[in-house]
Amino acid sequence: MEKLQKSYFLQKDVVFLAKDLLGKYIFTCVDGQISGGIISETEAYVAEIDKASHAYNHRRTKRNEMMYHEGGVIYMYLCYGMHHMLNIVTNEENVADAILIRGIIPTHGEELILRRTGKPHITPDVTSGPGKVSKALGLTVADNGTPLDSDKVWIEDRDMVMADDQVMITPRIGVDYAGEDAKLPYRFVLKNR
Repeated sequence: MEKLQKSYFLQKDVVFLAKDLLGKYIFTCVDGQISGGIISETEAYVAEIDKASHAYNHRRTKRNEMMYHEGGVIYMYLCYGMHHMLNIVTNEENVADAILIRGIIPTHGEELILRRTGKPHITPDVTSGPGKVSKALGLTVADNGTPLDSDKVWIEDRDMVMADDQVMITPRIGVDYAGEDAKLPYRFVLKNR
């Protein structure tokens, strides 16, 4: 299978892309070992107009600078000082759209994922939650800015098409501080995960 091309990540509709990523495969190669799985949960963050976005109101900091990069790289940040959060940067340079990867279904490197997470068995809980996804894939803030066409992290389209009735659409999680924007239907979850 081929990696998604950079042009995919340059599309301008981050909400569409967040839904479209469901069913695609994300992989990492860390220390020569491949792990990955099917993307099963995402959240869209719409640049400067979304109060839940790190880039709301054109906020640009050392932490979120990677969001302003041209699409096709990962934006990693630390949450609560311990959870490494994996985001896919989309759109053109200086438009800070991003997609948080909240869940995957492991398909490759399951033993490696179990070692990284300290879990005895693969269950939905092992990779359900953005901090758990990064841990399972072996990604940290040190990987911030890694291109998605690299040999370290990539996404493949294996022609798994998700029908609308297979996708649950809800408000995002943990963004109550965003007021009305917290209610936006920007979270996408595969049903029957």
